[in-house]
Amino acid sequence: MHEENAMNKLELFDHNAVPRHSQVLYTDEFGCYGEDYFHELLAFERKRSERSGRAFLLMKLDFTGIRDDESRIEVVTRAVQSLSTITRETDIKGWSCYPIVLGVLFTEMNSAKTEALQKKIFQGLQAALTKEQLEVLLLSFHWFPDEGTTDDPRGQMRFTFYPDIPEKERHRTTSLKVKRIIDVIGSIAGILIFSPFLILVPIGIKLTSRGPVFFRQERVGQYGKKFMFLKFRSMYANNDPDVHKKYVQNLINGKVSGDVGSSATSQKVYKITKDERVTAFGHFLRITSLDEVPQFINVFRGEMSLVGPRPPIPYELEKYKIWHRRRILEIKPGITGLWQIRGRSSITFDEMVRLDLQYARTWDLWMDVKILLKTPWIVLIAKGAY
Repeated sequence: MHEENAMNKLELFDHNAVPRHSQVLYTDEFGCYGEDYFHELLAFERKRSERSGRAFLLMKLDFTGIRDDESRIEVVTRAVQSLSTITRETDIKGWSCYPIVLGVLFTEMNSAKTEALQKKIFQGLQAALTKEQLEVLLLSFHWFPDEGTTDDPRGQMRFTFYPDIPEKERHRTTSLKVKRIIDVIGSIAGILIFSPFLILVPIGIKLTSRGPVFFRQERVGQYGKKFMFLKFRSMYANNDPDVHKKYVQNLINGKVSGDVGSSATSQKVYKITKDERVTAFGHFLRITSLDEVPQFINVFRGEMSLVGPRPPIPYELEKYKIWHRRRILEIKPGITGLWQIRGRSSITFDEMVRLDLQYARTWDLWMDVKILLKTPWIVLIAKGAY
């Protein structure tokens, strides 16, 4: 019987069988969930924490340093047995990366509980494993939402709490490639169609104010990657950026609201409507959206898409709630999107983010086509442009 169980475990650790076993719902041999299902549970817990603000802890046991499968089986078995006496029924054990990284989700945690838990886990593993086994075992703790940001010192995206995002991209590989082809063709077409304005607008800017033709600003793209965002300059040079910075902070906190129009037909707006920093010619550019034309260059470079969420400014991102950050993770930023055709400056920041997340969640190529077809009309009537 013991040899039969050992053989079953060896079959589970067969690297050639990883795709099949990563999709297993639950493995009785180790008392944990399969990789795919564990990732679903992790994503669900993250989304619940984003809304509720209740923290949870992800612990990872990395067995990469143990090369021999039989030795790894022994260490995993002992580690799982040790954890079974420490974890609660509500804690979730599963493969974070089959068959080398085991994960445990500890829900409803606080700092006091975490310190005591870590101490118990260390003591349990010390009792269950030899000194040599402990030396090659990598144990790490990840706290959400404190570690739920996407920033990395090396500029790389961390998917620790977002395993659902690369999974979605794998399922959309062909569609995303087609989207990129459409972006390249569309950006080239946009540059050719608006080429007269690429000559006329710079002349207008130079004749009406001093300063550069283009406004360059660092923005945050997908996965937190920063890029240089291009627009035609619509403001006076050397203006005070703190005006917009303060406005953005109030907007995100829901403290910005103004009325445009008569009292009978007034409309709530969530944008600076009478910005003294904007030149007279710049106001014309904004009303006609001609200031956005240089962004076709960003699209051609691959930094943006024709359709997607608007890329935030770094200081804007700093004020985001944790669930707001998903708008820069799930899909590439764009020139136009659901926000532009449905509400633009007349909806709150939270409503804008929900539209961005709705777009990312339900995205397909036909949706992009519909948004692109509706955008010219919105530009023509100058809805929400200030």
